[in-house]
Amino acid sequence: MVKKILSYSYIYILLLLMYVPILVLIVFSFTNATYIGTWNGFSFDLYVALFESEEIMIAVGNTLIIAVISAVCSTILGTLGAVGGHYLKRKSKAALENINQIPVVNAEIVMALSLVVMFVFIGNMIFGGANLFSFWTLLAGHIVISAPFVYLNVKPKLQQMDPSLYEAALDLGCAPRKALYKVVVPQILPGIFSGFMLAITLSLDDFIVTAFTRGSGLLSGANNIETISTLVQAKIKKGPIPPEMRPLTTIIFIVVLLVVIGITIYRNKGAKHKSLARQKFRARKE
Repeated sequence: MVKKILSYSYIYILLLLMYVPILVLIVFSFTNATYIGTWNGFSFDLYVALFESEEIMIAVGNTLIIAVISAVCSTILGTLGAVGGHYLKRKSKAALENINQIPVVNAEIVMALSLVVMFVFIGNMIFGGANLFSFWTLLAGHIVISAPFVYLNVKPKLQQMDPSLYEAALDLGCAPRKALYKVVVPQILPGIFSGFMLAITLSLDDFIVTAFTRGSGLLSGANNIETISTLVQAKIKKGPIPPEMRPLTTIIFIVVLLVVIGITIYRNKGAKHKSLARQKFRARKE
């Protein structure tokens, strides 16, 4: 009984610490007060100001563009790496997995600094001292931190897959590339999708690598690329967080919540369809 009470208490405390601040932001996004704790009456003024703020809209646009492009690139690289590594010999496979673990377990500040050193070195030694920092260096940084997680999401699906399916496709005259797309990819598609979603989340959430590797480009033009995280950090330096950030966090939270609910419903429907198909198959056998 005591263990049960302690376990539930632990869960509820964690939920309170995680969601009470978010609920406070949501509540005070519907008042035009500058500071949280002051209620000036219910209104949508902050939501109007949010969409009228060019600075915030540019940061949101940059964040979404980088997140989508880096997630697509990371998903392709991580999936190809997982598939290739799955069919490697034991020693080569172990070496690949150890290398893949480095960005996962390493401190993000170390990754950011190492990327900066690499870009500066390439700019000095190959391009005659040119400043390489731009959208491309930022994109490379996001791919470096995201691709290993895609690899880790795809790898278990490959291990669960029946290896005889691919071999059977080859025996029936299917080319290796066609067998990969027709047999392997459909089997590991849930892992690819979860890796893609995780890559987007990592990119949206990143600050350190973004701050170190960004340059001019995208919607920011000749200025340094601003994302939501770098914009918030810049505003905190000057003073309190702009009130318009409260409705932005509310919208982000609602979108993420809807996506999670949608994925859960889709997976539950898929599991029901599979169980029904198994029951029908068993009934036919009997």
